[in-house]
Formats: sequence, C-alpha cells, structure tokens
Amino acid sequence: MRRLSIYWANDPRVQEALNVRKGTIPRWTRCRKSIENKTYTVTFRDSIPYHVELSKKGCPSIIYSGDHDMTVPFQSTQFWIKSLNYSIIDDWRPWIVGGQVAGYTRSYSNQMTYATVKGAGHIATDYKPKECFTMFERWLSYVPL
Repeated sequence: MRRLSIYWANDPRVQEALNVRKGTIPRWTRCRKSIENKTYTVTFRDSIPYHVELSKKGCPSIIYSGDHDMTVPFQSTQFWIKSLNYSIIDDWRPWIVGGQVAGYTRSYSNQMTYATVKGAGHIATDYKPKECFTMFERWLSYVPL
C-alpha cells in the first residue's frame, strides 16, 4: 500500500497551512520506521503536561486508537487518558459510518473525545481511511461521532 501521507506532509503548502516553522523538520516521515536501527535522543517522555496546558486554554482534542494496534494498544491509550483525571461526559457508545459500527467513543470534560477505530492497526488511517476521515470531519464540525 502506498503511503500518501508522506507526500502530503512534506508538501510545503501543507506545512505552511499547518504553521510548521521552516527548517524545523527536514523531511517528515511516518511513525518510527524512519528511526529503526539508528541512534536518536528522546527529548521528552511525557506529553501529559502539554495536553493539560492546551486543554486548560480551551483547545478541544480528539484521541483515537485502532483497536488492533499492536504497537500502542488501545488499553495503553485508555490508561493515559485515565491519568488525566477528566470527568466522563458521554460514556461508551458506538459511532457509525455507512450504517456500520466504525468503533466506540467516549467524551470527557475539557472538550476531549476518545474513539477507537474498529479493525484498524497502528496507523488507523491506513487501515480505515473512510472511517478516520469521517471521524475527523465530524470532530472538526463539532458533530458528535
């Protein structure tokens, strides 16, 4: 399967639209495949303070996991979310695309939405592009999944 995200993310117009500072990323690559068998320095290990700070500023967030992800299982993502200690606003329910269950979702305080993508692996958009696009489109439009 071709990985079109590499072309998209390296397009200067896309980077400009996303406000990526010129020169900060020489070439965007997918996930950790680009760093395997190479030495690298971990610059930070914990994204929780960043997420909390953005959340306090009113930034909505969507967190999603493929339910067949063997790299970062959805249970690990749920553990991360639990550590934020946000209140549950809307408990587990299925979200539907094309009359089929596309996954399950839960909403939290601080405008955070978590969704699983049914049948998707680590790069959920590769496994379920239609479902992921619909999920993101709904989220951007403030339409419940």
